[in-house]
Formats: sequence, structure tokens, C-alpha cells
Amino acid sequence: MTPNSSDLAATTPASDAGVPAPLPASEPGSLHELVLKSLDDDQAMELVSIPLEGKSSIADFMVIASGRSTRQVAAMAQKLAERIKHGGFGHVRIEGLPAADWVLVDAGDVVVHLFRPEVRSFYNLERMWAFGDSVGAA
Repeated sequence: MTPNSSDLAATTPASDAGVPAPLPASEPGSLHELVLKSLDDDQAMELVSIPLEGKSSIADFMVIASGRSTRQVAAMAQKLAERIKHGGFGHVRIEGLPAADWVLVDAGDVVVHLFRPEVRSFYNLERMWAFGDSVGAA
């Protein structure tokens, strides 16, 4: 069974009130759903999905997650690229894999940022891209 926004429990407060917000809804069989499931299966930490449709032309969703080490970040990125290809969504571009402190996986409609926790907190992309909206966490 694949997760959707109601299946994934929120673990990070998404608003000032400290109330966890669900992930934006994913269409069954969509690239966004595949990305969220893949990262959840690989035990990504602090999984966040930011809807960009109507706010930016770069993608429909930006997904941000952390790994516990450079090894886990690199493994998540490689497995995600493989799953996207096998899912019929084409090839992806991966940047930052050799160092694996911050890896960008560009899958077209979904852009994924995978970080080590220290690097993620330094750049704080969630705050930059939230546009004042609450950010969904899983």
C-alpha cells in the first residue's frame, strides 16, 4: 500500500501553534507520491513537501529531507533516481553526490533536496520556500 497525506504521520511542527501539518495530497501513481514513498521507505528524517504550483515554474513540488550521514544521503538519492527511472518517469539529474552533504535530485515536476541535518539547518530552505504558508511535514 502506498502512503498518501493521511497515511504519513507528521513529526515536525509546521506552524507557530506546533500543530503538525499533513503532506500535500498526492495523486495515486504520481511522481510526487513515488518520491514521498521512496524517502519514507529509506527512513528519511524530517520529510517536508512544499507545493510550488502557481508559485514557481521550476517544479510542482519541492521535497526536503534529511539523512543521518553522508552515506545515507547518497544512498537515498541513488535509490530514488533508480525508483523514478523504473517507475517510468524518465531519468533524473543528481547534483552533489560526491560530497553528499546536500544532494539535489531534479526529477522535473518534483525537485528533491537531501541534506545532512547540520547543512539543512544552515540553509533552511523550508523557510525560504514556504511563501508564508504552513509547510507539510511527514
